[in-house]
Amino acid sequence: MTISFWLILLAMLSYGLLHTLLASLKTKAIARHWFGSKTDQWFRLSYNFIAILTLLPILFLPIFLIDKELYRIPYPWVMGTLTIQLLAVVAVVVGLKQTGITAFMGLRQLLLPEDISPPRLVTGGFYRYVRHPLYTAGLVFIWLFPIMTCNLLALNIGLTAYICIGAYYEERKLLLAFGEAYAEYRRHTPMLIPGLRLFNIKRQS
Repeated sequence: MTISFWLILLAMLSYGLLHTLLASLKTKAIARHWFGSKTDQWFRLSYNFIAILTLLPILFLPIFLIDKELYRIPYPWVMGTLTIQLLAVVAVVVGLKQTGITAFMGLRQLLLPEDISPPRLVTGGFYRYVRHPLYTAGLVFIWLFPIMTCNLLALNIGLTAYICIGAYYEERKLLLAFGEAYAEYRRHTPMLIPGLRLFNIKRQS
């Protein structure tokens, strides 16, 4: 592999480590200690802003660093992969609508701080088949690019590691939020791959 491959992979893994720490309950508790009760209003939006701002430079690395093509999906097969990518985008949009796009972005918390309704565990729709359909759709999308290069491979590996690790830590927060209801849900629903319970956690971490 080229030096570009390792640089991109290192950058992506560093990104994943940073944002796993920022998304942790401990970080939020520290923010509450320093900034008070208003933290819950802006924390999610700030996290998303930092995530996008720090990801953009990494996304440009595959373009500007020396690269090598590994394979290219030929016609007509590429039409199939592009169709699946489009369906993955649709799945993300539908999944966000199920859970609430404004809450996911952090806008509802900022604009409607008086809304103290408890969080809702969504288990229908795409969430009936996997616990993290947004992550599943994201993985499908990145691995079905019609042209694969060394740089893109490094980026995809880093993103996949970040998504899998992020899903694991998100599960811990969901267990704290929903308790036995979520524990029961994950006993019957795979984490990322429909029909496969390989990633199910058998007991509470």
